[in-house]
Amino acid sequence: MSSLIKWFEKRRENRAITTIQRHLTLTTGIVEDLERAIDALIENDREEIKRCIKRVASGEEEADSLRRKVMDEISRGELSPADRADLMDLVKRIDMVADWTRESTRVLNVLPSNEVPKSIKRELKGMVESVKECASSLLKCVNKMMVKAGEALQAADKVEREEEEVDELHEKIRRLLVEEKFENIGIAILISQLIESIEMIADSCEDACDQVRVIIVRK
Repeated sequence: MSSLIKWFEKRRENRAITTIQRHLTLTTGIVEDLERAIDALIENDREEIKRCIKRVASGEEEADSLRRKVMDEISRGELSPADRADLMDLVKRIDMVADWTRESTRVLNVLPSNEVPKSIKRELKGMVESVKECASSLLKCVNKMMVKAGEALQAADKVEREEEEVDELHEKIRRLLVEEKFENIGIAILISQLIESIEMIADSCEDACDQVRVIIVRK
């Protein structure tokens, strides 16, 4: 049995495990706030967009703080260097989900909602819904990795499928950007930046699940 498994079993309630769970839950909540911001974009509700952006910014700062706490706890633990590196890598990949969500809201903050074509708004809605599912499946994947490896791998596979859906919608919006007639080309550029950031959220979820697979295989 690897030292990482023993660490989880012996210290299941320790601060590091609890903080990892908080970090994951917070990250999922940040993605949900991004979905609310996209909903507000569709409704041209600028005030709600601002409220969502503020919550995401606050959540991302808290996620950074939790990441530092987790890293400190892991570094002072009894794990082997290899297991410590595996777990730190996982935490960093999870944190990238929050980072890219924050980047998405930075673009939203300057994107005039009333100038985004309805066709693109519709596909953005589907894209962010799939991203939220990616984050939810990532949460399950990490929560299960040391107790029910089979369920963790199933959740990882689900993230992979959802990430592919995000890629398809990303490609579809790119085509719409070519087809739509923009009076202000800057709007098209901002939309392009937005969908790139949203796609990176899904990619980061997949990257984190890949690391879970590594940990499970080594176990």
